[in-house]
Amino acid sequence: MAFDHRKYRPAPRVPAFDRTWPDKDLDRAPIWVSEDLRDGNQALLEPMSVEQKKRFWHQIVKVGIKEVMVGFPSASQPDYDFVRWLIEEQQIPEDVTIAVLVQCREHLIEKTFESLVGAKRAIVHLYNSTSTIQRERVFEMDRDGITDIAVQGATWVKTYAERYPEVEWCFEYTPESFSSTEIDFSIAICEAVMDVWQPTPDNKCILNLPTTVEVAGPHHHADQIEYFCQHIKNRDSVIVSVHTHNDRGGAVASAELALLAGAERVEGTLLGNGERTGNMDIVTLAMNLYSQGIDPELDLTNPDEIIQVVQECTGIAMHPRHPWVGEMVYTAFSGSHQDAIRKSLKHQKPDEPWQVAYLPIDPHDIGRDYQAVIRVNSQSGKGGMAFLLERDYGINLPRWMMLALAPYVQKESEARASELSSEMIRQVMFEHFSQQAPLALADYRLSKGQHEGIEVTLWEGAETLRLEGNGNGAMSAFTDAWRKHSGVNVAIVDYSEHSLGGDSEANAIAFVQLNIDGQRICAVAEDSDTVSASLKALLSGINIARCEPQPARRAIEDTTA
Repeated sequence: MAFDHRKYRPAPRVPAFDRTWPDKDLDRAPIWVSEDLRDGNQALLEPMSVEQKKRFWHQIVKVGIKEVMVGFPSASQPDYDFVRWLIEEQQIPEDVTIAVLVQCREHLIEKTFESLVGAKRAIVHLYNSTSTIQRERVFEMDRDGITDIAVQGATWVKTYAERYPEVEWCFEYTPESFSSTEIDFSIAICEAVMDVWQPTPDNKCILNLPTTVEVAGPHHHADQIEYFCQHIKNRDSVIVSVHTHNDRGGAVASAELALLAGAERVEGTLLGNGERTGNMDIVTLAMNLYSQGIDPELDLTNPDEIIQVVQECTGIAMHPRHPWVGEMVYTAFSGSHQDAIRKSLKHQKPDEPWQVAYLPIDPHDIGRDYQAVIRVNSQSGKGGMAFLLERDYGINLPRWMMLALAPYVQKESEARASELSSEMIRQVMFEHFSQQAPLALADYRLSKGQHEGIEVTLWEGAETLRLEGNGNGAMSAFTDAWRKHSGVNVAIVDYSEHSLGGDSEANAIAFVQLNIDGQRICAVAEDSDTVSASLKALLSGINIARCEPQPARRAIEDTTA
């Protein structure tokens, strides 16, 4: 069999030790490090241009991340140019530190330091791979050979840093593939690097421990981190950092448990972009902390701006169910969920902790409006109806039209014992809310003056009606003309119109909610422009009000086949 679990073995476990992380709770934010411009960028089909990197940089800084990996300047000219732009154009705020990545090769290290000339403060991040597979099958070296590479790289880093004493240097070392490296060797090679750098409590180095490939559960990673923290020498001279990948879907959980286990710093990307299944999602982890009453020390009040920048710079669309900030996260299609949300909101007091069913945080905190979401889905099936119409026809239903249309859609769905296609939902809407007889729009002419005037020609069967009126706009002028003609006052309660785009004759759609002699009427119409669609929608509402009883609905054709 091709699908055969017997060819795999579980990841090796950490030796028995006195683990304490399961009994701990987080109480503070970590040091955040954005990898969007390096790890995230190298995972793109089309890497970002320098201009896109500049835009992304400003967003990262705006969010409040204080350490930013800005690239691999020794291996990429665009990365080198970007680093120089940051320094020469003084784009780095006083409280932000840039980091750059480099392999353990002298010419690459030399060029890396050249790229950082003029910086006030910088992190030089050195790495080499350490796992058994990498040692034996890629480098064909033993532990001593791999350790020699790291020590030599660390020595070069220290030597070149001494040439630029005006820069405040911080050194970072990563035993790449830490997640698949024997824990004793991870500790040994990190200590060998520390012997070169000689960190102190006042001048710490960073040891970054990645799940380069996530091969086990988050609890396993937490054990690795705590064991490392307990056994590494001179722990007070080290900042323990983690860089979790999402191969098993546990990048955020692994980072969160690693913090319980003693890590102080996390590397990730704003929305999780990265190689294979991605990096740790900074926004998600920060919101996890926030929802537990912990200040994430990041500004996430405008996630839509973050999403827009990330999507436009990476070309990767965000899933609508993305944790915390997805388009549909605060949308409930279930009627029982909606009922629970509404009742909870009714009881929620402004001076008490947040307690609303199905809403772990107040969406207002991050610029979302739960009322807007609820109105789309206030009855079961309504959200799907609205999304189908928007997705397939570009029709954005106003709230009151959603409420009016939902019972008809539900009735039709129940009659068919199935869901309705978007085409069928559209048919239901126009069957019930667009009635272009007996009155129909023949022609109209607008004139400008102190008030807008209208001359409109209607057909009523074989009869032609010519009306005139004035108002603050075309619709107001039309209702004035109709009142003069019929003596019936038509009050516009609410109104919505928008362009549909496309190449069809119906390029615009208009919705009106009218009060006609105390009767609330909703109506819709389409036409080539918004004014014509609006006037037709008004006429449709008048026709609906005049027809007693309303004409029997025509059968809706099932076109899904």
